Amino acid sequence: MPLSDTACRNAKPKDKPYKLSDERGLYLLVNVAGRYWRLDYRFAGKRKTLALGVYPEVSLASARQRRDSARKLLADGVDPSLHRQLEKGRKREAAANSFEAVALEWLAKYGPSWSAGHGDKIKRRLERDVFPWIGARPVAEITAPELLVVLRRIEGRGAVETAHRAHQNCGQVFRYAIATGAGGIERDPSADLKGALPPVTQTHHASITDAKAIGELLRAIWGYQGSFVTQSALRFAPYVFVRPGELRRAEWAEFDLDGAEWRIPASKMKAGEVHIVPLASQAVAILRELHPLTGHGQYLFPSVRSSRRPMSENTVLGALRRLGYTGDQMTGHGFRSMASTLLNEQGWHRDAIERQLAHGERNKVRKAYNYAEYLPERRKMMQAWADHLDALRDERNVVAGNFGRAA
Repeated sequence: MPLSDTACRNAKPKDKPYKLSDERGLYLLVNVAGRYWRLDYRFAGKRKTLALGVYPEVSLASARQRRDSARKLLADGVDPSLHRQLEKGRKREAAANSFEAVALEWLAKYGPSWSAGHGDKIKRRLERDVFPWIGARPVAEITAPELLVVLRRIEGRGAVETAHRAHQNCGQVFRYAIATGAGGIERDPSADLKGALPPVTQTHHASITDAKAIGELLRAIWGYQGSFVTQSALRFAPYVFVRPGELRRAEWAEFDLDGAEWRIPASKMKAGEVHIVPLASQAVAILRELHPLTGHGQYLFPSVRSSRRPMSENTVLGALRRLGYTGDQMTGHGFRSMASTLLNEQGWHRDAIERQLAHGERNKVRKAYNYAEYLPERRKMMQAWADHLDALRDERNVVAGNFGRAA
C-alpha cells in the first residue's frame, strides 16, 4: 500500500530505526535524527541504496519524482549512485571554473602589481555589474550574445563608459582562462563584441581656467569654514594638482618637508611608477600647520571616522559643492586641468608639465628611470605656480602678471 503524506507527517521515532514503505523501492527511514527518503535498488547484481532527501524538506511527491528519475537511469543501464557522484564532480569542476572563480583568481594574481585602488575598482565593477548575471556560469560556456546582454544592461542605465570598461575586464578574464586552461575554454567571446557598444562621448573634468574665476575659487577655498583637515586638503590641492585619490591617500612617511618633496610610491600611482612632487614653500607651510593635528598618524588627511583610514573620496568634492561650485564648474580633478592649461600657456616645457602631471610613460624602457626627469625645472615651475595662484587669490591683482618661465 502506498504511503500517504499524513503517515509521513505523523511518523515518530522509536527505540530502533524503522521503515515506512512506499512503492517501487522507495521508503521513509525514521530514526531519532530525522526522517530520510531512501531508494533500494539492484545494479550489476548488487543491492544498493540511494539517498533522496530529508522529509519534510523533500515532500512525498518530490521523493517519488526523484525515485522515478533514478529508475529511469537504471532502465538505461546507468547506476544512479555513480551518476550522482559524477554530477557532483562536474558541478565542483564547473564552480572552480566559473567566470567569477576565474576572475577572482586573475585579480589575485595581477592585483598586487596595480596601483592602490585600481584592483578594487575592477572588483567592485565585476561584483556589481557582471557576477550577478554570469558569475556562476562555466567560463567556457559563456557566449558573446550572453555577454552582450550583461553589457547592455550597464549601457541601459546610461553608464556607457562603465560598459566599455566591463567589456575590457571580461576580455582580460577570458584570456587569462585560455592561458591557464580553465574549464577547457578555447577562445575569448568578448572579441566578437567589437563595435557592439556605442562609443564613449569624450568629456573633460570640469575646471576653471579664467584668471579672475581662479582667484574667486581660491578666495572661496581660503574662506572654507569646515573641518581643519578638509580645509588643509582644499588649500593643498591646487598647489600640487595630483589626482584626488593620490591626495586623499597621502601619508606622512612619503614627505620630506625639509627637502620640500613628496614621493608617491609606485603602488599608488596610475602609471605604476614613483612620482616626485616638488613642494612650493606655500605647500610646505600648509603641511607644517597640519602636522601637529594628524602627524602622529599615517595619513595627512584621515577619515573623520577612523584615523587609520584616509578621508573619503567625496570629501574634497563635497567641500567644493558646499562652496557653491557645481559639477559643471569644478571637480577635484579640475585642479589638474587648471594647472595643465595655464602652465602650457605660460610657456613651461611641455614634457616637464606632462611629467609633473604623472601622465604614463609609454616607453617601457624609459619608464623605470624617468620619475626624476626634468626635476630642476619642475621645482622652479611648482614654486612659480604657487606664487601665481597666490597672486590670483589677491583681490588687488585685477590682471594676472606673467608667471611663465624665467629667462
